[in-house]
Amino acid sequence: MLVNCAAYQNGRKLGDIRKDEIHSYLGRAGCFVWVALKDPDPEEMTEMQREFGLHELAVEDARHGHQRPKIEEYGDSLFAALHMIEPAGDELRVGELDIFVAKNYVLSVRHRAEQDFVSVRQRSEREPHLLKHGSAFVLYALMDTVVDRYFPVLDALEDELEQVEERIFDEGASARANIEALYALKRKLTTLKHAAGPLHEAVGRLYGGRVPEICANTQEYFRDVADHLLRINQSIDSLRDMLTTAISVNLSLITLGENETTKRLAAYAALVAVPTMIAGVYGMNFKHMPELDWLWGYPFVVGLMVVLDTYLFFRFRKAKWL
Repeated sequence: MLVNCAAYQNGRKLGDIRKDEIHSYLGRAGCFVWVALKDPDPEEMTEMQREFGLHELAVEDARHGHQRPKIEEYGDSLFAALHMIEPAGDELRVGELDIFVAKNYVLSVRHRAEQDFVSVRQRSEREPHLLKHGSAFVLYALMDTVVDRYFPVLDALEDELEQVEERIFDEGASARANIEALYALKRKLTTLKHAAGPLHEAVGRLYGGRVPEICANTQEYFRDVADHLLRINQSIDSLRDMLTTAISVNLSLITLGENETTKRLAAYAALVAVPTMIAGVYGMNFKHMPELDWLWGYPFVVGLMVVLDTYLFFRFRKAKWL
C-alpha cells in the first residue's frame, strides 16, 4: 500500500506526486523522490523496482522480510533492513523497515509494524537546511527514529525486572510464577538484542573509514545513531546480567525453602521415632524383662517418652527447625 510519494529539491518539498510521475523527477539536479510503502504486494514492489532500478537481491529481501538487521551496498545505492520493536500486550511485536537509498530517491518499505514515520517526514520538511543533505539525511532520520523507539521498550523491560525482583522476596508470591516472568523477560531482551546488536555493527560502515558516497557529508549523523545503539546494547547486556542474577537468587530461595521443609520433616520424624523406639523395645515380649512386672513400669515409660520428646522439641525450636 502506498503511504506517501513526494519530491524534494534543495531541501524543500516540491509537492506530492503520482507514481507514474516519479521518473520525471529522478533526473533533476538536487532533486530526490521519497516514497513510503506499507506491507506492499509483489506488484507494487515490481513497479518500484522498475521505477528506481533496484537491485534484484535487495528487492527479494524486502519482499520476504524477516531479515537480519543489515546495511548493504549495491553500486551507488544502499539497502538497509531494520527491526521495529513494538509492545503488543505482554509480548513484543517485531516489524521490519527496509530502506532503499540512492542519490535521487528514498524508498521505505514497512512490514508488520503499526508505528508510522509521519513525524519523520514532517521534521525533515521543517528543517530544509538539513534536508539539503539529500536522501542520506532521510536515511539517517528514519534510522534514528527506529533506534530511538528502542529506548521506551528498554525502559519498560527495566521496570518489569524491578517488579519481578520485588516479588522474589515476597513470601506470598509463587516461585514458579517468578521464574516464568523472568524467562519471559529474558526472551524479550533477546528480541531487542537481535534488533540492536547487528545494527550497531552495520551502522559503523556509514561513518568510519570508507563510507558510501551518498553518506560522505552526513557521517556525524550516523555516528550519533551508533552512539545510541552502543548505549542500548550496553543497557541490554547489563539487564541480562541482572536477570541472570535474579534467576539465580530465585532458585536459591526455592532451595532454601525446600531445605526448611526438609528440616521440619526431619524434626517431626525424630519426635515420633524416639517414642516408637522405646515402645518397640518394650513390645518385644521377652520372658525375662524385669520392668514388665514393675508396678510403675508403664507410667515410667510414658513419662520418659514425654520428657525426651519435650527436650527434643525445644532443642529443635531453638535451632529454628520448628
